[in-house]
Amino acid sequence: MNIQQVHPTFVCQVWPRISSMLSRALEHAGGEYSLDQLQFMLVRGEQYLLVVEDGEDIVGAASVAFQNYPSARIAFITAVGGKLISNQEVYGQLVDWCKANGCTKIRGAARESIARLWKQKFGFEQRYIIVEQQL
Repeated sequence: MNIQQVHPTFVCQVWPRISSMLSRALEHAGGEYSLDQLQFMLVRGEQYLLVVEDGEDIVGAASVAFQNYPSARIAFITAVGGKLISNQEVYGQLVDWCKANGCTKIRGAARESIARLWKQKFGFEQRYIIVEQQL
């Protein structure tokens, strides 16, 4: 399996093959944006689309936004689905892609079950608990 970045020009071409994977992730995103809005951000290059290919099949997808701070550049995983972060080999490719883009950290908001899985499999540590109130 190999991770590939999809250039914004080609997001619409692969979208039918990956939208259902990312749709499931956005069910837990608190309504911050819709699947169509995510596609728009990917096409505009505001976020980056990564896919995992297994032969001719796309078996995983993720969207990533870069966050820049004075002492860090963070690859923030905004949505993930399928088998994108599924094993050490694929995760290692994700780490390499992040480093190649100047990132010093990988971060993502995750449900408690996913946070436990990422901690167990890849060594993620809890940094924050994000809470909110609808106004």
